[in-house]
Amino acid sequence: MKVIETALPGVLIIEPKVFGDHRGFFLESFQTERYRDAGIDLPFVQDNHSRSQRGVLRGLHFQRTRPQGKLVSVSRGSVYDVAVDINPESPTCGQYVGVELNDENHRQLWVPPGYAHGFCVLSEVADFQYKCTDLYFPEDEGGLIWNDPEVNIPWPIEQPLLSGKDQLNPSLQQLIEQKG
Repeated sequence: MKVIETALPGVLIIEPKVFGDHRGFFLESFQTERYRDAGIDLPFVQDNHSRSQRGVLRGLHFQRTRPQGKLVSVSRGSVYDVAVDINPESPTCGQYVGVELNDENHRQLWVPPGYAHGFCVLSEVADFQYKCTDLYFPEDEGGLIWNDPEVNIPWPIEQPLLSGKDQLNPSLQQLIEQKG
């Protein structure tokens, strides 16, 4: 597999080796030793799968006291996937990495614990999988507003379909003030 470092510390784009022919394809979506060698050495404890329609934007989410690392991929369709550094003590606080993940490029994104994460759906439907390094605790969930002008993510959709909860997420500045 090919591992691509990004501008954010620890955030990696992974391109698994795909073996294809006229019958279809095969790839290893995860293999402990290979991913450990790439720097992903936390144990995964939960796998999640979501299906969303075109225009849905989920995020930007994180857990406050039990942060999750996430290895994300798309098995059907296409999404624009984003990780945002929300650590006020980090020199890259407020910066993001965005990458298209789809069922043709088979890319994965490793989002280490402590980053906010979200995605929007570019295809008619997308099936999104993610392996997590900690369990999900609803009472521990936090969020960053998807359109924070300070972060300035160029989402490739104009009118996203958002959950009520995601419409109310705070700005980066509000998050920093809450931590202080």
